[in-house]
Amino acid sequence: MSEQKTTYSQDLDRALSLRENILITLSSVTPASSLFIIVPALIAGLAGGSVLAMALAGLIGIFVGLCYAELSSAYPITGGEYTWAARLLGKTTGFAVFMLTLVSGILIIGVIGSGVAPYLSAVWSGADSKYTILVVILITTVISALTITTNAWVTGVCLALEVLAAAVVAVLGFTHIERGPAVFVQPQALDANGALTSVSLALVVSQLALALFAYNGYGTAVYYSEETKGATRNIGRAIMISLGVTVAVELIPLMGVILGTKSLEGLVGSDAPLNMFLVERGGDTVNKLVSLGVAIAIFNAVIAIQIQNARLIYSSARDKSWPDAMDNALGSINAKTKTPVIATVVVGVLSALTAFYVPFNWLLIATGAGVVFIYAAVAVAALCVRSHGPSRDGIYRMPLFPIPPILVLGFMAYVLYQNVTTDAKPVLVSVVTMAIGALWYAGFIRPSRGARWTLPDPHTD
Repeated sequence: MSEQKTTYSQDLDRALSLRENILITLSSVTPASSLFIIVPALIAGLAGGSVLAMALAGLIGIFVGLCYAELSSAYPITGGEYTWAARLLGKTTGFAVFMLTLVSGILIIGVIGSGVAPYLSAVWSGADSKYTILVVILITTVISALTITTNAWVTGVCLALEVLAAAVVAVLGFTHIERGPAVFVQPQALDANGALTSVSLALVVSQLALALFAYNGYGTAVYYSEETKGATRNIGRAIMISLGVTVAVELIPLMGVILGTKSLEGLVGSDAPLNMFLVERGGDTVNKLVSLGVAIAIFNAVIAIQIQNARLIYSSARDKSWPDAMDNALGSINAKTKTPVIATVVVGVLSALTAFYVPFNWLLIATGAGVVFIYAAVAVAALCVRSHGPSRDGIYRMPLFPIPPILVLGFMAYVLYQNVTTDAKPVLVSVVTMAIGALWYAGFIRPSRGARWTLPDPHTD
């Protein structure tokens, strides 16, 4: 039996400021690409009610963010959610959460990356090819393997361009108002005759998983905690600031589009509602420029999510989750860049295979309910963190404890119920993924408990 370490060693380069952490985190959320790729599905199903769905998701996000903030202050570990679940809910649950987080992270690159070719083709028709995403993943994998401060600079520049693209959408909407804000709380869908008809609030709730997915990523600030100065003090702030910016950059332009489109029926029926809106209100040139900005946003998101996933795999290898040869390779840090280069390359390969071979509809199904289960696990962990001992008393304390995690659990239970009654396939995929993780822990890790998953304390920052 090997000797247990009391703390992780500081192998990653603790070089990020709070601002740089936020830049990478926001790039992982990629609000502009979420606005153009994910939000159109809400518009198609709810029309003006898409604003209500996004507003409710933002409210839920506040409570989720508070849970993330306290947990990341107590456990500023680069592995994120699974490291909390393992320490507070049991190691089997922890590895189940790890597997769901890893699979979701890889699939999300496929979902987001699939939008590169259509938006880039608005400027260059030759880019409308499935091979475009492979080229993007190749380039972003190389960039993701560079130093963390280099990535902060690259993602920061790209983020500024995508926020500008979202701002153009908002300005065009609010300067061409066609209807009043009452439409925001009137969910509608097209009937067989192409006319808008009211739908129930239950349908709005069933779409909350998709709305939460559009905002998802603000909690990834914790994945850079071992590379952030003063992480115990700053990660919670990074999470809540990132959430606030994300909601603003996605919700305000959506409100503008709903208020400013000439025909709400036409918007709902369009295959690309945001582009239709840009053409009718700004012209073809504006549509091309904004589409280029969205393509840059997607490129930026792929970089950030690859960085996140690489650190997730690195953390799992450091915890001895795989055969020794894999642990040694995936848990290694490049001496020059101070980043997990091998883990980054593995993420790139898995992401490329997924994006190229898995149909987009299947990607949406596979990621549809994952965020609900992950948020539920975070909420339960947040309920347990204060009773786990004084050694884990982080600096940040959420207000109104334990109300935020209880509310999150209630929201997630209801959203999960609505998803099961509407379409159970995404829920089933998530359950099977977690079951595979639990079986791997039971069959491979648990028999070597003294040498694997000793779960040291985080390094003092």
